[in-house]
Amino acid sequence: MALASDRPDAGTAGRMSAADRKVLAGTMVGTTIEWYDFFIFAQAAGIVFASLYLGPLNENNPTLAQLASWATIGVSFFFRPLGAVIAGRLGDRIGRKAMLVFTLVMMGSATALIGLLPTYAQIGVWAPIMLILLRILQGFSAGGEWGGAALMAVEHAPVAKRGFWGAYPQIGVPVGMILATLVLFLLRSSMSPEAFLAWGWRIPFLLSVVLIVVGYFIRAAVAESPVFKRMIERKRDTATPLRSLLRTNKKQVVLAAAIFIGNNAAGYLVIAFLSSYAQRALGMPAAPVLLATLLASFGWLIFTLYGGILSDRIGRVRTFQLGYGLIFVWMIPMFMMIDTRNVWAYGIAIFILTIGLGLSYGPMSAMYAEMFPANVRYSGIGIGYALGAILGGAFAPLIAEALLSSTGWSGSIGLYIMGLCVISFIGVTLVKETKGTPLEAENHDPGVSVGRAQRS
Repeated sequence: MALASDRPDAGTAGRMSAADRKVLAGTMVGTTIEWYDFFIFAQAAGIVFASLYLGPLNENNPTLAQLASWATIGVSFFFRPLGAVIAGRLGDRIGRKAMLVFTLVMMGSATALIGLLPTYAQIGVWAPIMLILLRILQGFSAGGEWGGAALMAVEHAPVAKRGFWGAYPQIGVPVGMILATLVLFLLRSSMSPEAFLAWGWRIPFLLSVVLIVVGYFIRAAVAESPVFKRMIERKRDTATPLRSLLRTNKKQVVLAAAIFIGNNAAGYLVIAFLSSYAQRALGMPAAPVLLATLLASFGWLIFTLYGGILSDRIGRVRTFQLGYGLIFVWMIPMFMMIDTRNVWAYGIAIFILTIGLGLSYGPMSAMYAEMFPANVRYSGIGIGYALGAILGGAFAPLIAEALLSSTGWSGSIGLYIMGLCVISFIGVTLVKETKGTPLEAENHDPGVSVGRAQRS
């Protein structure tokens, strides 16, 4: 029987089946939980962790304590490649589905444990040590999460709709951000700052248990990727997918990392830095800032889906280039609007940024899947994505804080993001169009020759 991913006309005329919707829900739920976890951690790093887990340092040097708090976000990114390597090896050998369930449970468990973690005042130096260890566990599981979700979506998709289907795991970012921001907004609106600092901040972490349970049952019901099934039937799995990847597809790994840098750094401004900056540096009230961030998140969701759809029409490369161009030209005007201390200007500024973020994120699953052969695809896209996250978003909030402290001008942060966008723009331009590349080809070089079928 023909696989959906093998039939160019599959799914183009008619509605998605129940099985199709189950696949897309399964790919989206894990990335939603991942980014819910990351967003609440980032918000806590910006508001809570410096005082609760870095007590002596915060008393002597609050600025340095805040920089150290931001650094707890970045430390986990160094363990993403390890998670991508291990999950990629297992995912390329035993299947996408098993690794999706495993990484989901690991990520959610680490998040829930952070909500139970004693503070520095209670257990001393063990508090920041345990916080960092749990953050590392988050990073390890996140390294294997995204690649599996992206492949499940794209490898099930009809050829003509890979960009659209592949956008579903991508919208886990704004959906997770919407959920987290909504929870934080309700908490900050219903309790005093003192109560939130004392115990209220733990509630969003503990609520991740509910998301784990829901996500587990959704993912357990999803069928294995058809491309992986066909690969196993033809006995094309390799005993050492990582070695094979580095031998034949190093260029694609480097390009995948470069493509993600600008988007991830700009995205982490929205996820972590800007809300904290508006509250701490500009003195804007927490509840309106969180509400504005919540509304802007819907823009990120809409334009991420549209980015996937647009890439099915005009190609992945052009869609990426359009997105990065928009982020580049908007950076300085965005900070000028935010610095007015007007919550409406703040919300509009972030919403416009999400247009570029969506267009440079929606096509990523499809493009990355089309860049690697099936037998090393999980490893390839996971490692490329993880390396891009290290170079992009890992320390973006810390660097932003340092730039602001040293220059006193928020536009310096904009220049930093603009530089990363130039790198990503060049990276994606070096990839010839991937749209329509056969997903079952075992050896191909998308960085050199893909897209010929589309140009014919």
